[in-house]
Order: sequence, then structure tokens, then C-alpha cells
Amino acid sequence: MKKKLLFLKNNPQEILHREKVNERLRFAAAHDVNTVLKYLGTTGKGLPSGMVEQARERYGDNVVTHGQKESLFTRICKAFINPFTAILFVLAAVSAFTDIWLADPGEEDAVTVIIITTMVMISGILRFVQETRSGNAAAKLSAMIETTTCVERMETGQQEIPMDEVVVGDLVHLSAGDMVPADIRIIFARDLFVSQSALTGESEPVEKYLCLDVQAASITEEPNLAFMGSNVISGTAVGVAVAVGNDTLLGEMAKALNSKPPKTSFEKGVNSVSWVLIRFMLVMVPVVLFINGFTKGDWMNAALFAISVAVGLTPEMLPMIVTTCLAKGAVAMSREKVIIKNLNSIQNLGSIDILCTDKTGTLTQDKVVLEYHLDIEGKEAPRVLRHAFLNSYYQTGLKNLMDIAIISRTKLEEEENKDQLGDLEHFYQKVDELPFDFERRRMSVVVEDRNGKTQMITKGAVEEMLNISAFVEYAGRVVPLTASMKKLVMEKVDALNADGLRVIAVAQKTNPSPIGAFSIADENEMVLIGYLAFLDPPKETTAAAIRALQEHGVAVKILTGDNEKVTKCVCRHVGLAAEKMLLGSEVEAMSNEELAAAAEYTTVFAKLAPAQKARVVRLLRENGHSVGYLGDGINDAAAMKASDVGISVDTAVDIAKESADVILLEKDLLVLEKGILEGRKTYANMIKYIKMTASSNFGNIFSVLIASAFLPFLPMASIHLILLNLIYDISCTAIPWDNVDKEFLTKPRKWDASSVSKFMLWIGPTSSVFDILTYALMYFIICPAVVGGHLFHELSDPAQQALYIAVFQAGWFVESMWTQTLVIHMIRTPKIPFLQSRASAPVTLLTFIGIAVLTVIPFTAVGHAIGLASLPGEYFSWLAAITLAYMLLATMMKKLYIKRYGELL
Repeated sequence: MKKKLLFLKNNPQEILHREKVNERLRFAAAHDVNTVLKYLGTTGKGLPSGMVEQARERYGDNVVTHGQKESLFTRICKAFINPFTAILFVLAAVSAFTDIWLADPGEEDAVTVIIITTMVMISGILRFVQETRSGNAAAKLSAMIETTTCVERMETGQQEIPMDEVVVGDLVHLSAGDMVPADIRIIFARDLFVSQSALTGESEPVEKYLCLDVQAASITEEPNLAFMGSNVISGTAVGVAVAVGNDTLLGEMAKALNSKPPKTSFEKGVNSVSWVLIRFMLVMVPVVLFINGFTKGDWMNAALFAISVAVGLTPEMLPMIVTTCLAKGAVAMSREKVIIKNLNSIQNLGSIDILCTDKTGTLTQDKVVLEYHLDIEGKEAPRVLRHAFLNSYYQTGLKNLMDIAIISRTKLEEEENKDQLGDLEHFYQKVDELPFDFERRRMSVVVEDRNGKTQMITKGAVEEMLNISAFVEYAGRVVPLTASMKKLVMEKVDALNADGLRVIAVAQKTNPSPIGAFSIADENEMVLIGYLAFLDPPKETTAAAIRALQEHGVAVKILTGDNEKVTKCVCRHVGLAAEKMLLGSEVEAMSNEELAAAAEYTTVFAKLAPAQKARVVRLLRENGHSVGYLGDGINDAAAMKASDVGISVDTAVDIAKESADVILLEKDLLVLEKGILEGRKTYANMIKYIKMTASSNFGNIFSVLIASAFLPFLPMASIHLILLNLIYDISCTAIPWDNVDKEFLTKPRKWDASSVSKFMLWIGPTSSVFDILTYALMYFIICPAVVGGHLFHELSDPAQQALYIAVFQAGWFVESMWTQTLVIHMIRTPKIPFLQSRASAPVTLLTFIGIAVLTVIPFTAVGHAIGLASLPGEYFSWLAAITLAYMLLATMMKKLYIKRYGELL
């Protein structure tokens, strides 16, 4: 609220504009329909086509822009400013102060500042380019998933249009599963319940209806207003758009608060790793500073070198590598028909170890066929089909697969047998309806025939239909629904369920309440006339997909609202063990502790309400699992929001698509399995870079620490350390395109910052062993050979001492690059590099180019300018032996590490 008030205080123009929008909403809420339509310049048949553009120009587009698209300046700042580049900025400032401003005239040296600035620019520019490209890719991929709404316009009538094309004055038609596309005034409603939790925090749906007498405390409590961002739980409605885009309540909230979404497990993982590396710096830098200050006596040079050490420990390219990995993963997934709405969801998808999914359309073909329409005795009955058709045809809510199957079967039989069914849609007209909801699990329609006879037709879940029926049609007569008759009905239904058929019941009631007084209370004392049996056959690919997911460490759990017998039959066909099953009634009776324990070993949950699905998902996450939820219905939205990664399909209802992080263009578990594997590849390449860079940098700095304590000079100048780090980092930019071992993809991976520190402490000092050997080689053999056989302390000529130091630093400079770069190939796989597992061509090419470039530098004018000297030929024989020995020891340490901790990466 404080943020909102501050925003308004600083924006007087915004106050005036907001007040005008609120006046428009209050006017719409307080006046009758005709007055509101006239006020908004529209009609009862919608906007004339010529008025659409005028409305858009006057009131704006239906797009909430606040808090979404960042400015160019913001994106540039984010690309260049992070904890790692901050360290580089500090180093550049210190170097500029000591090497330029405090330097004697003619001795200014800007090389260090130039190199550091180059590192910042390379890191920042690469990150900016990659984030821009990935943002554009994500936007293009998201554009493939279009959310539409039904509007009515004067010339064209009802039509589906993209939600962002709605304008003020449009008549909007809503039904269950729709998102409210704008702030609207309700002009017709039938049992309309909407969820406003995104706006008000209310957990329960609220009813919206036509009413002008209520004095609401706030706009959101007006019963005849519905707002953008809310979604229709049940019922139908028609409303007129009063405010769109930034003028909506949702737009105002986005502008005033501009709140960031909670951090995902991926973001938390990257942050935790970053802070592990920063803590190592905070420990190492003071140690290096004091050792060099006390032993060498030059505190200014020691300070500069200590900051260089901090840079040496810093993976400057981490933000860019992460962004590149995510962007590459998103594009790769799109080729597998998996669309990523949020780039960070890629790694979350790869980390899931439990996939919760609805049954219909996921395990099954998503193409329901009406197999039987039966009377109570189990005989084919056209009368049952006729009643079912009238119910499905005239209901205005969300037509599900069963409605479509009923209508298709009736049309087919009309053609084949007109005498029995006739032209139903022209012989009857709809009077009223009660839409489906997940509490009643049924829906009703009232129709009137040409003779004036009205009847209510209800279809729904068998148990719920038995509860509202008092009679049953049996053997041509209407008889009371006795206990024995209920038993007969359930025996028939159980037999059909056992064959994998889904069964719903149909009932009717003649002359219910008068028109206008019809309500849920009329759904009683009904006559049960028969049942409909549907076949939803399992997909051919489902069994293979479930096996593949299980082989890759992902347990599949079914969370369905369907009958347990049908669910068990389908599970049996697809090879999913369904011995452990919990029903919604059992879930409701359990405490959170009991359900959390039971959820671990239960594979199938049947007859669940939407809130129960979300509860199961939430408890699985609290148990330490990474949970994905795949669904496409209104009843799946809550569970998707409760999961680590919500997954939906392009054909899902609006609210399911909006709730999802990942959209499948094919509703197939095999497609999802490919997406999960791509997510794991993305994670693998990110963690490779982090571990290999952290460990090799730590090894170098550990070596520097030892050398600083014993050598009479610095083992490497700060400029050398920074240049080494720069070339190494450039070599790593190909890591996102690296190959990943198949074995690594067999199980889910979670971010663990502690594994990075353990890896640094184990593998880092391995290179230090050979760094120390290199020190000994250079100090006692190579350097003396260059200066006439004398050790450093035996030399009195400053020129000879300078040559000794230059050769020494060049030798360690080259050896560091060789070992640091080759460790990329060692650490990227637990296998033997080059033989059992090969890096991708870009990684191999860049790393060997990096080695070649850095090896040549001491022999060039650039090398001589930064204090390096040419190395003698015998050095390279020693270098080859040291490198080979290093690779052998690194392989041994790698195996010991795996034996100790179970895995390398």
C-alpha cells in the first residue's frame, strides 16, 4: 500500500486518469444495462465494426505493460551490474588509481585497466546479447500460445478473438474455464462464480450477478463487475468491457507495486552458488594480501595482486553462460514441441522427480467415444441418447469431450434413424440451465418442446445422480429408487467400469419450477432413465513414455477426478501400478502429516476435487520432491500453481494455459520426456562451467598462496592473472553447446551449493600439486639455465633478476592455461576424456585455440610488454610430462570424489 501511495503521490496525472477510470467503473456498476451500453457507445448486439478502432484509440489497447517489458537502459544495467563485475570495477578503479594517477610522469601503465575493462565489456555485451535474443525467443515462443476470448460485434456476431484485441464497449461471452479479458460490467449471468484470488486474495470463488442495490465497500465487491485476471469457475455470463489494459485493476496493481515473482528453485540455486564463491573470495583475498605484504614489503602491489586473486576466483561469465544455456534450451525444446513461457522453468522441468498428471488425454487418447447409451436394465435406449443430446447441445458452458461425443453420436444416429430421434434441436428450445461445477459434478438444462411441455434434464457422475433421484425408469415404468434398485444400478455401472468405460447417468424431471425461478434446489426428486458409457482408449505411446520417465528417475502419479475403477483399468493397460490408490473422500479425512506420508507410496489418486489435487502436490513438494503437474482443465489450475513447474497443452482452457510455465504442442508424455531431458542438459552444462571454473580458479589461487609464502617475488603479476582469466573465460563461452553423457540424464538434478565447495576443495588442489612442481622446475632448472646457471638469490644484476622473474612467470603462465583448460575436458565427464566421452566441436575448438594463443604470448611483443620472456625449447618437454601426470592424477581424484559423493557434477 505504501508503494501504491508513493507512486500516486509522485504522479498527479496518473491520479486524475485513475479517478476517471474508477468513475467509469462505478457508473457501470450503478446504472441499468441500457444506460451503461449507451454510456460506452455500444449496443446490445455489440460494437459496430467502425467503432472498434475509435474505442481502441480512446481507451487504449488491452495489454498490461507495467512491470513486464524492461527498458533498454534497465536491461543494459542488469547485463553489466552483478556481484562479479562489481569486483572487476573495483579492481579497475584501484589499478587506474595506482598505475595511472599516482604513477610518475611517463610511467603511466593503462594495460591492466584496459584488460579489466575488456573483461567487463565482453561479459556484459555477451550477456546483453544473449538475454535480448533469449527474451525475443521466449516472446516468439509465447506468441505461439494464443489466449482467446469470445466477443459479440454487430456485423459479425459472436467470434473468438485474441484477448489483447478486446476494446471498451465489446460484449464478452464467458463460460467455465475462461479468463475475464477486461474489467467488465455483467449484463447477463447464470450461476456465475469467479475466482478473484489474484486481485483480492480471496481463496473462495465469489458469485457475480445483476444487481444495482448493493452498496459495496470497494469496487472489487460490486456483484455486477468482474475484473481482468480473474477466471470463471462455473456458470455463464455476458458482460460489456468497461476498462482494458493498463486501466484495469490488474493494470493498476502492476503499475503501483511492480512486484517481482517469488524466486524459483533455479534462481535460488544460482544465487547460493554465487555466494559460495564470494565467501571464498572474502577469505582468500585478505590472506593473500597479508602474506605478500609482509613477505615482499610492497603493500600497494600486494593490494593490487590480492584484488587480482579475487578476480581469479570469480566466474565472470556465469551470468552470460546461464542465460545462453537457458536460451539454447528454450530453442531446442521448441523443436521438440515444448514451449517455454519462462526461461527459468527449463531447469525446473529437468529437476522434477515426480510428475503428477490428470488421466484423461494424457494417458488416454483425448478422443472420447460414446460406446453405449443404455437404460437401467442395460439395453440400448434411444430415449437416453435423446435426453443426453438435449443436455449437451443446449448447455452454454465449457463443452467437454463427453459432450462432443454425445452430439457426434446423436447426429450420426439422426441420419441413420430419423424416426426415433428426429430433428431434436428444432423441436426443442432451451429455457434455462444450471452449469456444471466440481462440487455438484453434474449439469442441468431445462428445455421446452413445441407443445409447451418443459422438462429438466440432468447428467453427471453416477453417485451424485443417485443422490438427487427418487425414481427410476425400469421395465417401461417409473418406480421408486429403492436400495435394491440402487444396487442393481451400481452393479451395471461397475461392470462397465471394469471394462475401462467411463459412465455417467442421465435423469429427467417434467415441469420443474416456473421459468425464472429455476435453481439447484430443483435438482431433486428426479427420475433416473439410464446411463452413457464412454471409451477413452489409452494412447499407444503411453506405456513406453511411462517406462522412459521411470528410467530417467521420474515417478508418475495420477491425480484424477474420474472413477477409481476406470482409472485402475487404464493404468493396467499402460503398465502403471495402481495397487496403492487413494480416493478423494479418504484424502479429505487425512491430516497433512498422514497424507504427506501416504502420498510417497500412492501412485493413483481418484475422485479428487481441484483443491485436493493442489493439496497433494503441495505436500509432495514439502516432502522434498520437485514436482511437475500436467493438466489442461479448470480443475487443474490450482495444482499447476502449487507445483514447481506447471505444464499444460495448447488446447487447454485459458486459465490452465495462463497458470502453466511450460506448454506442450502435443499432449503426449513422450514429448514431455524429451523436454525433461533437454532441461537436464541445460543444467548439466551450467553446473559444468561453475564447478570447473571454481575448482581451477581455486587451484590457481591456492598455488599463488603457497608461492607467495616461499618465493622472493610474485609467481605471477596481477596483469598476467587477469589476462589468463580472460582467455580462459572466452574459451568457456562454448560450454552451452557441449555434449552431455547419457548416464547424466538418467536422474533428476537439484542445485546444491555445498557440492560446489566440496568440488573446489577436492579437485582444485590437484592442479596445485603440478603448479608447485612447475615452481620447482622453473626456479631450480629452467630459469637458472637461462641466466647462466645461477639461482635467483645468487644474482646481483637487476637485469638478470628481471629476466629470471620474467621467464619464471611466463612458465607458470603457460602451464596454468594448459592445466586450467584441459581440466574442462576432465571435469565435464566422469569418463575418460577424449576416449570414452568427447566434448562438442565448439568446446574442443575454443579450448585448444585458447591454449595456443596463450602459449604464444610470451614469445610476442605483447608478452614482453607485460613482463613475460620467451621460454626455452626444453621447457615444453617438461610441460608435456607435467600435463600428462596432471591428467592422470585428476582422473584418480575424480574417481575418488565419485566414490565418496556418488557423482561428479
